[in-house]
Amino acid sequence: MTAFHQIKLGDALTLQRGFDITKAEQTDGNVPIVSSSGISSYHNKWKVKKPGLIIGRKGTLGTVHFIRSNCWPHDTTLWVKDFKGNDPLFLSFFLQTLKLENFDVGSANPTLNRNHVHKIKVIFPKTIDTQKKIAAILSAYDELIENNRRRIALLEKLAEEIYREWFVRLRFPGHEKVRVTKGVPQGWSIQPASEAFHVMGGGTPKTEVAVYWDGEISFFTPKDSHFGFYVLDTEKTLTEKGLQSCSSQLFPAETIFITARGTVGELCLAHRPMAMNQSCYALAPRGEQSVYFHFLAMKLAITYIKGISKSGVFDNIVIDTFKNVPIRMPSAELLRSFNEMAKPIFAQIGCLLQTNVRLTETRDKLLPRLISGKLSVEDLGIQFPPGMAEELTAATAEVSRKPQK
Repeated sequence: MTAFHQIKLGDALTLQRGFDITKAEQTDGNVPIVSSSGISSYHNKWKVKKPGLIIGRKGTLGTVHFIRSNCWPHDTTLWVKDFKGNDPLFLSFFLQTLKLENFDVGSANPTLNRNHVHKIKVIFPKTIDTQKKIAAILSAYDELIENNRRRIALLEKLAEEIYREWFVRLRFPGHEKVRVTKGVPQGWSIQPASEAFHVMGGGTPKTEVAVYWDGEISFFTPKDSHFGFYVLDTEKTLTEKGLQSCSSQLFPAETIFITARGTVGELCLAHRPMAMNQSCYALAPRGEQSVYFHFLAMKLAITYIKGISKSGVFDNIVIDTFKNVPIRMPSAELLRSFNEMAKPIFAQIGCLLQTNVRLTETRDKLLPRLISGKLSVEDLGIQFPPGMAEELTAATAEVSRKPQK
C-alpha cells in the first residue's frame, strides 16, 4: 500500500458539466454524442478533444464511458476537463469502482453534483507508472473481450451469408440440377411460419411473492433480447416454485425466442434452458430439427413481420401474425446439410460468448483489488503497448520538469 495514498477525487481530476444539444441541432457526422447511458447519436462537431472520459450525471448515474475519439458530452453527463497528469485510461477503470450512483442529490430525477463528487476521499496510486500498469492489465481483458465480440459478429455474418446464398439466391449445393418454378425449387414448399414452427407463449409468476424469484432458472423477457444470436443470461431468475406457479414451461436450450411487445421483433436463441414471460413467443421447428435454418429464416422474415403486425407500426405480434409469414422450406436432405454446416459456426459463437463471460468475471474481480492496491503491481515487469509506453515516457518527463514543492 506504500504506492498508494488517500486524496480527494478532485485532486486527481476536474469534472465539468456536459453541453446541451437537441436532435434538431445535430448534423450527421462521426463525432459521438455521449449521454449518460452511452453514445446516443453522432454529430459533425466536437466539444472535447480525445480521449473523453464521461460520467452519467442525470437519469442514469455513475456510468463511465471512455471515448478514444473527439466527442460531445451531453448535458446529462459530467466529463473530465483536467486529468491533472493522471492516466485517462486508468481513471476510467478507477471511476467504475466508486459506485457514484450512490451520490444522488436529485429529488424526482437522479442527479450527480460534481462539487460533491470532487470531495470524495479515495485511495489513489502515487505514480503514473503504477496507474499505467493497472490500466495495462485491465485493458488487456477488455481487448480480448472486444476481439471475441468482433469474431462473434463475423461468424454471425458468415452464417447469415450462407443462408442467403442457399435459400435466397438459391445457389445451394446441386442447384444446377434442380428445376425452379415461380421461385420455388422442385421438392421445396412455402409454408406459413405457424406450420413451420410450434408457437408457444409464456407467463409471469406473481412479482410480489418473494419465494418465486431469484432462483436458478433463467427467465427471459424483452429486456434480455439483443441483436446477436444467443442470450446467455437473463436479468431475472425464478425458483422451482416460481416456475410451477406460472404458465411458462421451461424451454430447452436453442429454443428461439421472439419479442412480441415492448421491444418487438428481436430474435435470439436460448443458450440454456429458460422460462419466458408473456411478452414473447417461443418457437420450435416442426418435423426436421434444423433450428439453425429456422432461426435464420425468421431473422430474415423480421422486416416482413414488421409490415404486417397488427398495429401497422409493429408495436406487437400476435399468434395470427405467424399465419401470414411465409417460410420457403427446402427438402429434408438440404435442411440436414445446412444444419451440419451451420452447427459448428453456432457452437463457436456460443463458446466465444461463454469465454467473454469468464473474462468479464475475472476482470471485474481484479478491478477493485488492483485499484485499491490490495493486489500489488510494483514488481510486475509489464510490457506496455507502444502507445502506452510513449505516453508514459512523455508523462514522466512532464512530471520531472515540474518544480518540487
